[in-house]
Amino acid sequence: MSVSFLKKNPEIPCFLTLLSGLKPSVTVLLSTTSYSFNTSGIQVYNTSVPCFPPFVLHADLGFGYSLNTDPHWCHSPGLTNGEVTCHSPQGGAHRSTLGTRCEMSCDQGYRLLGKSSIQCLASRRWSGTAYCRRMRCHVLPLIPHGRYTCTNGFMVDSRCDFTCDPGYRIEGQHSRTCERKGSWSGAQPDCEDTDPPKIKCPPSRLKVAEPGKLTAMVTWDPPAATDTADKSLDVILVGQEPGTDFKEGASIIRYKVYDQARNRAACKFIVRVEVRRCPDLPPPLHGFLTCSSDGNNYGATCEYQCEGGYERRGVSSRVCQFNRNWGGDPVECVPMEIKSDVKTVSALLDQFYEKRRLLIMSAPNISDPDYQLQNIMIQKSDCGLDLRHVTVIELLGSSPRETGRIKESLLSFEVIEGLRQAFRISRYYFSMLLLDKLGMDRERFITPMASDELFSYIDSFLLDEEERERLELHRDFCD
Repeated sequence: MSVSFLKKNPEIPCFLTLLSGLKPSVTVLLSTTSYSFNTSGIQVYNTSVPCFPPFVLHADLGFGYSLNTDPHWCHSPGLTNGEVTCHSPQGGAHRSTLGTRCEMSCDQGYRLLGKSSIQCLASRRWSGTAYCRRMRCHVLPLIPHGRYTCTNGFMVDSRCDFTCDPGYRIEGQHSRTCERKGSWSGAQPDCEDTDPPKIKCPPSRLKVAEPGKLTAMVTWDPPAATDTADKSLDVILVGQEPGTDFKEGASIIRYKVYDQARNRAACKFIVRVEVRRCPDLPPPLHGFLTCSSDGNNYGATCEYQCEGGYERRGVSSRVCQFNRNWGGDPVECVPMEIKSDVKTVSALLDQFYEKRRLLIMSAPNISDPDYQLQNIMIQKSDCGLDLRHVTVIELLGSSPRETGRIKESLLSFEVIEGLRQAFRISRYYFSMLLLDKLGMDRERFITPMASDELFSYIDSFLLDEEERERLELHRDFCD
């Protein structure tokens, strides 16, 4: 068998390939310019024949053997989403001839998997395979209290936008993009709770104090707090608890609430307690008041008491009403009625027991100079003596013309004699005897005393603390 061909490029060798159909020791003659080849099996003894196309030896039924010069040795390489760049021994126009080497590369956004370089082999197959897979980023983790939406899943150039639940705000970047290197841009944002909780206090309230009290019990329902993010909230009371007694005046009640992010909300209201009061009740002249509670508040009771030597005329007590007026009529303290016509000393003294002090003044006669001097001072100090609950008894002269009197009221002879004997009062010289409210002899004076000296002694030794306080209140009364 002989085949003729044109010698195109003497530098390119011709490769003779024997297919499996050839029998061993078959002599194949290729004659162009009297070149010949002897083959045994698949071994080619002379492969330096210059030729252009590769020759393929085929078994031809009925005609022996023939050579095929087809240039498409391997299938034409292709790469979806990529590019194939081939270099063939036969030149740039050939992409699948025997010995062609192709470089594989992927488009942007794709990654090459497999061989980056393949070669067309004598077996009519390429030395490897490759394909381009779309590049993608890892799945973004969910953020607490938020979510995200992506334009194209987790593929390259896909942008994921983050949003937060109501009550939360994005801290950080609002979006991330899948970059071509397969990683996400930026850092993962957080959803921060920036919305403070909401709380509403009850309205302010006014409560009137109960009768006889300066306080009032005030109750209210604690406020409820809400938050868009948290269900469990810590509500703190700043102030007095509900259901307790509030004192007179205004009390500010505050509530504070914090959510888990320590956002704060607060509210306040006022609890006002009113103590209804009557006008101050003045004590009667020569008397005083003993009042319950605060003295003039609604429900307070004031009891009237008169000083020694005076008696109450009117009701014993008055009560402050809700309408801010005192019940009952004003009370007076009038001088006590002294019965001077009694026949015994004890009957006389019993009228003064625990009520009045007695100053017994004795003189030989009405013309005694010491008596006259003392009498002038007594008359000028009558108001001061009355403030100190002192009643003056005069014993003047001697029997049978002896007289005794309390102001204008005359005493009986039996009472005069009884006083002199009971307290050993002499008829023959001037003297004064001071008795306390229990009828006890407290001091004797044998010379006239100025009013200030007498008052000083009484104030220092005979008055109790309560009497001193009342005396201070009325000290200017005698002026």
